Amino acid sequence: MKIRTGGPEDAADILRLLDEAVAWLTSLGRTGQWGDQPWTSRPAAVERIHAYTREFLVRVAEDESGAVVGACMLADEGSEHIAPAAEPELYIRHLITDRSRSGSGIGAALVADAVEETVRRGLGLLRVDCYAGGDQRLVGQYRRLGFTPTDTFEVPLSDRDWPGQILEIRV
Repeated sequence: MKIRTGGPEDAADILRLLDEAVAWLTSLGRTGQWGDQPWTSRPAAVERIHAYTREFLVRVAEDESGAVVGACMLADEGSEHIAPAAEPELYIRHLITDRSRSGSGIGAALVADAVEETVRRGLGLLRVDCYAGGDQRLVGQYRRLGFTPTDTFEVPLSDRDWPGQILEIRV
């Protein structure tokens, strides 16, 4: 696997991975995170990914054939729902991997790459947030990747509140 810097030209592959993740989550009855409709069926979500690929540092994981198997988008701060850190930070705004390759280390490699970028920038804090509903399986995955949970938050939606967890790695 190779990790490279990406950009707007990678948006279609990132959206494909997001659609596949929604389908996988839906097949497990886990629709609380992103719903049950493909990412690409929601224009605002598609535009958000296109904006992220223009505005943030995009790191793309490719397999030996050059196929995109994961992506991590890094920013100087979290989304509008996240309280700013008390110090400069690097923030993972999106981390997505190919669900058909689960357990192959793609997410771990992208997180290690984000930690290296944090160090390269001379920062001491890498944060991420994730869906914290249901059985908190995603929170557990981030813990296994070396993150420590800190604050929780909720995003009000039209039909419910979306529960979130902020996690951090100190470097």
